[in-house]
Amino acid sequence: MAKLGKRTAAARAAFAGKDNLSVEDAVALVKANATSKFDETVEIALNLGVDPRHADQMVRGVVGLPHGTGKTVRVAVFARGAKADEATAAGADIVGAEDLMETIQGGTIDFDRCIATPDMMAVVGRLGKILGPRNLMPNPRVGTVTMDVKQAVEDAKGGQVQFKAEKAGVVHAGVGKASFEPAQLAANVRAFVDAVAKARPAGAKGSYMLKVSLSSTMGPGVSVNVESATGNN
Repeated sequence: MAKLGKRTAAARAAFAGKDNLSVEDAVALVKANATSKFDETVEIALNLGVDPRHADQMVRGVVGLPHGTGKTVRVAVFARGAKADEATAAGADIVGAEDLMETIQGGTIDFDRCIATPDMMAVVGRLGKILGPRNLMPNPRVGTVTMDVKQAVEDAKGGQVQFKAEKAGVVHAGVGKASFEPAQLAANVRAFVDAVAKARPAGAKGSYMLKVSLSSTMGPGVSVNVESATGNN
């Protein structure tokens, strides 16, 4: 077994025996041990009592975090004419149509969010096998297939986070940076958990939110009391 570095060993020691913490205590612990030279992302993971392989148990949605993510989001927009101009004016990083499709098919995906006007979905649909697995496929349910490209671009740039349950029923996302104030991170955590709670699918039976945990990019994870995270403490 490889020997642990001093920073990793210290972090693991700090987390040892810590479990089922309040949101505030979990945030404090994660922040205190995010000691890398870069500003680590604070990440949340939710284990849900769903099987996303069944359509009526899929969990997906979008939430605007009150204090943003601290991340610079690169936005691509599929649009033509006036809507393309609108997207560019709103701050989209990449705007195109068939040319953008060809770029993506060629293996270049230099964006974090993809938005499309409804009339462009015939073009975007050809990219399903590329964008789908990366959770980048535009979808009207999360506001990324829309005629209001200005608002969609501004939302994406302003800290809006998309989420989708993976095969094991896990939802994860970045909810801020370690440099954020503790109260900002706590508010973002609760906003994200609340959005996932409201996205409970009709087919979910029994307990829905099984476990909530927080970590930083390079740090260990710690479990969070579900009632504290949902504001029911």
